[in-house]
Amino acid sequence: MEVLRRSSVFAAEIMDAFDRSPTDKELVAQAKALGREFVHARLLRAGLAWSAPERAALAPGSRLAEVCTVLLRLGDELELIRPSVYRNVARQLNISLHSESVVTDAFLAVAAQIFTAGVTWGKVVSLYLVAAGLAVDCVRQAQPAMVHALVDCLGEFVRKTLAAWLRRRGGWTDVLKCVVSSDPSFHSHWLVTVLCSFGRFLKAAFFVLLPER
Repeated sequence: MEVLRRSSVFAAEIMDAFDRSPTDKELVAQAKALGREFVHARLLRAGLAWSAPERAALAPGSRLAEVCTVLLRLGDELELIRPSVYRNVARQLNISLHSESVVTDAFLAVAAQIFTAGVTWGKVVSLYLVAAGLAVDCVRQAQPAMVHALVDCLGEFVRKTLAAWLRRRGGWTDVLKCVVSSDPSFHSHWLVTVLCSFGRFLKAAFFVLLPER
C-alpha cells in the first residue's frame, strides 16, 4: 500500500513538472515513466506480462499520458518503415540475456550510435523502440528483472545525453508538435515521413561491434 502511495505522489510530481520549465532530474524521471509505459504497451502487444510496482497508471488526459500516446504512435510509424529492426534485438546484437551488464552495455552502445549525428525526435523514438525490443526479448527468456535495468539505463542515457536538448525545447511536450493531433485517427506530421531517411542509419546501429562476453 505504501509503494502505491509513493507511486501516486511521484506521478503527481512528474506531471506537475509539465506546467513549468522542467529540471534535468524531472526530465529523467519523466523519461523513465514514459519508458515504463512504452515498454509495458509493447509487452502487452506481444502477449507478455511484466510486474512493475513503481509504475503508476498515467491519468487519462494528462500531459504525460498525451506524450506517451504520441511516442507510441510515432513508434508504430517507425516500425512500419523498418519492421524487422526492432524485433529479436538481442539476436541481432548477438548477446546473452543472462547478464545485466551485457544487456545494458549493448543498449548503451546502440543508443550512442543512434545519436552520433545529433538528436531528433525520430531518434528519441528509435531509442525507446530499442529498449522495448530488448525488454520483450528479456521477458520471453524469463529475465523480467532485466526490464527494470533497461528502464534505469534509459533514464541514465537521457540524463547524460538528451536532458540539455529536451530542456532547450521546453521538455517532453515538444514531441506533441510532431503530430497534428493526438486523436486516434490523426495524420502524422511531416517529421514522421522524414524518418524514412533513417533507414540505413537505423540498420547500421544494430551492427555496432560489441565485445564478446
